[in-house]
Amino acid sequence: MKTEEILIEDDFITLNQLLKLANVFESGGMIKNYIKDVGVYVNDDLEQRRGRKLYHQDIIHIEDQIILKIVSKKAK
Repeated sequence: MKTEEILIEDDFITLNQLLKLANVFESGGMIKNYIKDVGVYVNDDLEQRRGRKLYHQDIIHIEDQIILKIVSKKAK
C-alpha cells in the first residue's frame, strides 16, 4: 500500500472535502453514501461523519487499500 500525501492550505480540511480533492470517488453522492454506510478509518478509528475535521499528520485508510496523509502548509 502506498501512502499519498494531501497538501492543504488551511489548518484543517473536512473528510468530505478530502475525498473530493483526492479523487477517490466519482461523485459527492458516492462519498456521502460510502462514509455513511461503510465509513473510513481516521487515525485507526472508524469515522462516519462527512464533516469530520482532519488536521496535519492525520492518516485516513479507505478499504485497506488507499492511505491518505494530511500535510498542512501552515504546519511546515
